[in-house]
Amino acid sequence: MKKVAVIMGSDSDLPIVEGCLSELKNFGIPFEARVMSAHRTPALAAEFAASAEEKGFGVIICAAGMAAHLAGVIAGNTTLPVIGIPIKSSFDGLDALLATVQMPSGIPVATVAVNGAKNAAILAAQMLALSDEGLKTQLKKAKQDMIDGVVRKDAALQEKIKSL
Repeated sequence: MKKVAVIMGSDSDLPIVEGCLSELKNFGIPFEARVMSAHRTPALAAEFAASAEEKGFGVIICAAGMAAHLAGVIAGNTTLPVIGIPIKSSFDGLDALLATVQMPSGIPVATVAVNGAKNAAILAAQMLALSDEGLKTQLKKAKQDMIDGVVRKDAALQEKIKSL
């Protein structure tokens, strides 16, 4: 199975990114987590992106707040799919969201919700599952578990309403 790179613009992003790392672990997806900055270590970020495919990565997830250029810098230096997690640090995360989602033509970055780390991991799993039947089966089970959970909650609500 291909690995997922999870790159944070700052170690202060870790409390949010832990949801992503946890979800990747739940799916058994190997990953590496790193701290790199689009602004403070641009050469390091570009080199990482350029060599990621040959190092066995299949998807790169980038988490950054404020100016949030990390995902774009990474996407500009690789043909691997890049997923951006805008981190809420100022302006309720709107600045990070816009910086992540507004990419020029030819440099796509899939973007999840502000602080949407878990969804970034699930999206990465869906991308990898295109060529991994075992992972596809796990994803289908996770979807069914969500359905079953909502059905149980609805049944409990209906019972509670009866007793009002």
